[in-house]
Amino acid sequence: MFISSFGALAALLIALLLILKKLPAPYALMVGALVGALLGGASLSQAITTMVDGASSMMSAILRILASGVLVGCLVQTGSAHRIAQAIVKGLGQKRALAALILASLLICSIGVFIDITVITVAPIALAICQQSQISREATLLAMIGGGKAGNLISPNPNTLAVAASFDVDLSRLILQNLIPTLVAGLVTLLLAQSLNRKREKSSLPTEQASEPEATAKQGGQTSENPNSDQGPTLLAALLGPLTVVVLLALRPLAGFSIDPILALPLGGLVTLLACRQGQQLISYCQFGLDQVKDVCLLLIGTGTVAGIITASQLQSDLSQLLQYLQLPAFLLAPLSGLFMGAATASTTAGASIASQSFAPSLIAAQVSPLPAGAMLHAGATVLDSLPHGSFFHATAGSVHLNFRQRMTLIRYEATIGASATLLAILAYLITT
Repeated sequence: MFISSFGALAALLIALLLILKKLPAPYALMVGALVGALLGGASLSQAITTMVDGASSMMSAILRILASGVLVGCLVQTGSAHRIAQAIVKGLGQKRALAALILASLLICSIGVFIDITVITVAPIALAICQQSQISREATLLAMIGGGKAGNLISPNPNTLAVAASFDVDLSRLILQNLIPTLVAGLVTLLLAQSLNRKREKSSLPTEQASEPEATAKQGGQTSENPNSDQGPTLLAALLGPLTVVVLLALRPLAGFSIDPILALPLGGLVTLLACRQGQQLISYCQFGLDQVKDVCLLLIGTGTVAGIITASQLQSDLSQLLQYLQLPAFLLAPLSGLFMGAATASTTAGASIASQSFAPSLIAAQVSPLPAGAMLHAGATVLDSLPHGSFFHATAGSVHLNFRQRMTLIRYEATIGASATLLAILAYLITT
C-alpha cells in the first residue's frame, strides 16, 4: 500500500467534481485516479500501472455485461419488456395501479433490463394511468424507481455481475441472497408511493392531472398510447427468453451444473428473438443492445482505475481501524462502502463495482463470508445512487415530465427504499452467522 488514504479520497473527490462539470464519467474517473494517486505519494509510473491493473480486474464483468446486451436488445426491441409490463398492469387493474407499476418494474429489471431502460419502458403506461386516475406523476415515478431498485438486486445486471466477480461468488447464489431484501424493498416502495400520492392529492387541484402532457414516448418500436394495447408479442413469447436465463443460471445451485452468464444471457436473448418470430432482426437488435451496454462498459473501465488506486491505498485499513475504534463490527464495511461509493458516483453500477473491487479483500480477510458481504455491499449501493450528478436522475425525471425541483423531492423516498433493502441484507447476515 504505497498510496495514502488522502490520495484515494482525493481521487473520488476530483472525479466527482469533474463529473459535475459535465466531463464524461470514464474520463473524469481516470483523471481523478491519476491525480489522486500522485497526491497520495505514488510515482507517475506506479500510478499508471495501478490504474491499468485496476481496469484489467474489471474485464470479467465487462465481458458478461457485453453478453447481456444481446438479452437487453432482444427484450426491448421485440416489445417483450413492454408486453410484460402491459400484462401486469392490466391484470392488477387501475385500483392497484401503483402496485402494478412496482411489480412491472421489478420483474422487467430482474430479467436483465437496465433500470433506466426499465423506467423508460414502463413510463408511457404510467403516464396513461395518470391521465385516467388521480395518481400523481411523482408517485408513479417513485413506484417505477422503487420497483427497479428492488429488481436490480436480483438481476444479472452490470452491478450484480461486478459484485459476483469481485467476491468470486456464483451469480445465482448472490441473486438468491438478496431475494428477501428485494421483496421488502418492493413493499416499502408501495407504502411510500401510496403515502406520496395521498400528499399530492391534498396539495393539488383536481383538474391538474387532466392537463398533463400526453405520453408519446416509444420504446423498442412499440407505441404506447394505450397501456392495454394488444400489439407486439404474446405474453408467453415475451417470457420465454427470461425464463431460459433463470433456468440456466439456476442449474448450478439446483443441479451442480454451471453455465456462465456470458452464455446464459445471450441465449435468453436468442430464445426471445425466435419466440417472437423476429429472427431476421438479430443484427439490428444486437446493435441496439450493444448501444445500451457500451457506456456501462466504458464506465466500468473508468471505475476500475479508481478501484485500483483505492485497493493500493491505505484507505481499506484506515476504515477498518476506524470501525474498530468506534467498536463497530467489521461486516459494516460492506454496506457502508457500497453506500459511500454509490453516492460518490451516483450510480449503482459504478458504486458497487468500485466498492466490491476495493473492499472485497479486506472483508474476506476480516472473515466476513463473501456471499452475504457481496449482498450487503450491493444493497448499500442502492441507497444514494440517484443523486443529481448522475444521469439516472435526469433520465427518469424526463420520462414522466418532472422538473428538477419535483424530481429532487423523491430522493429521500428512494434512499429509504435502498436503506430498507440494506437493513434486510444485514439482518440476513446476522441471522445466518
